[in-house]
Amino acid sequence: MADIKERIAKRCAKEFKDGDFVNLGIGLPTMVADYIPEGITVTLHSENGFSGLGELAKAGEEDVDIVNAGGMYVTAVDRVNYFDTSTSFGLVRGGHVEATVLGAMEVAENGDLANWIVPGKKVAGMGGAMDLVTGAKRCIVVMQHTQKGAHKILKKCTLPLTAERCVDLIITEMGVMEVTSQGLVVTELHQDYTKEDIQKATGCPLIFSDTLKIMEDN
Repeated sequence: MADIKERIAKRCAKEFKDGDFVNLGIGLPTMVADYIPEGITVTLHSENGFSGLGELAKAGEEDVDIVNAGGMYVTAVDRVNYFDTSTSFGLVRGGHVEATVLGAMEVAENGDLANWIVPGKKVAGMGGAMDLVTGAKRCIVVMQHTQKGAHKILKKCTLPLTAERCVDLIITEMGVMEVTSQGLVVTELHQDYTKEDIQKATGCPLIFSDTLKIMEDN
């Protein structure tokens, strides 16, 4: 499972360009900080109050004052800025975030997102996701393609929505899918899977790009 999550995080990190200001959500998205390509400067935002998020802290080198939105010990880059929550969400709501990277419980083919609650079960709550998916210019979902074999990418979400039509891109261990007005377009497919495999693991029809590429591990 660790290798699968690493694959997803590495691929997501390739989505950014030099100068981007990007928010990373909790869970798998936090791993993206470890794989920002060399040669570009991306400033990572953590909704709990700082920009300049670095890699996860190594064991024994943790600073108890530097944690990400998920409460994990992280590092900070030289250009770090610390601020209060109102400033943090002012950056989000003001449209200054180029992209937000979030996990998901379900995503619909039209870009609807459900990532905050399963009715009847105890969960942490919505957090800043509602603001992030509407304030960021682009919403990227990173997640494992299925949950114990059950579809997570669906024709229509069955769980309460975080927001409607907010997802732009989905990255899983199986491939990369763009949300379009025609439906979900697979632009990259990992070599471990066939078109039939990814379609079987998806709860809505997929469109395969005419320029379909191989999703690389590195």
